[in-house]
Amino acid sequence: MTRLRSVRQVLLYTLALNVTVAAAKVAYGYYISSISMLSDGFHSLADGTSNIIGLAGIWIASRPPDETHPYGHRKFENLSIIAIAVLIFGAGIEILREAYHRIQHPVVIDVTALSFIIMAATMSVNTFVMVYESRRGRELKSDFLVADALHTKTDIFISFSVIASLAAARLGYPVIDLIAALVIVLFIIRMGFSVLRSAAGVLTDAACLDPRDVQRIAHAVEGVKGSHHIRTRGNEDHMNIDMHIFVDPEASIEYAHGIAHSVEEAIKGEIPGVKDVVIHIEPYRGKGGGK
Repeated sequence: MTRLRSVRQVLLYTLALNVTVAAAKVAYGYYISSISMLSDGFHSLADGTSNIIGLAGIWIASRPPDETHPYGHRKFENLSIIAIAVLIFGAGIEILREAYHRIQHPVVIDVTALSFIIMAATMSVNTFVMVYESRRGRELKSDFLVADALHTKTDIFISFSVIASLAAARLGYPVIDLIAALVIVLFIIRMGFSVLRSAAGVLTDAACLDPRDVQRIAHAVEGVKGSHHIRTRGNEDHMNIDMHIFVDPEASIEYAHGIAHSVEEAIKGEIPGVKDVVIHIEPYRGKGGGK
């Protein structure tokens, strides 16, 4: 499970950075009474919380198959993505609640040069985290890391909005702070749905390969007369394929089994992410998917 250990290391590293960023934004947001900066801080805190959830999900996903989970525990990594989405939506609700309270009880925002320095510094950290996590997610083929990088990318855009609202407040337009908070909520909702979509495909067994690509590989194996009923599921680094192939009806069981084995090896050889191929053998009758 070297891959999962590497994913854990990435999450621990980004967790430390996300907590640092969140603490700076929340503390100073409270200090100057900026709802947009405070909201951005809570959003960054959700990044850190998501890292913790990811660590738990990866730990469970790394467990080997057992009697109750004969196909392994890999989907727990995707389940943890759903938990992240729930936290994201919860953060959006909290920001809306705070914005409503601020409308009822307006306060003066004390914007200083330090406000902009903190936002610029935290944006730099977020940019590094986003690039690093996205790159490692692609290298390790981790849906969780890619989704978490998307979460962090949203932080960067939100921070731009916060800087604009702080500038407006310093120029005498504090209402922009509330408007920026609402814009942040829209970003959070959009990002939440993006995260949900990233996990839904795997959890609902959506097709992960074009059946024609599988057919092309199978039909190149000697003895295969055709194929049909090709089904695929999983994610990029752990795909499963079920398929039917046609062979000569006069072929012996041993020969037909050898063809099926060759098809399995050919598919795994051309598509590295395929971990399991279940092949059903049918007699070729001159129709139904011949070459």
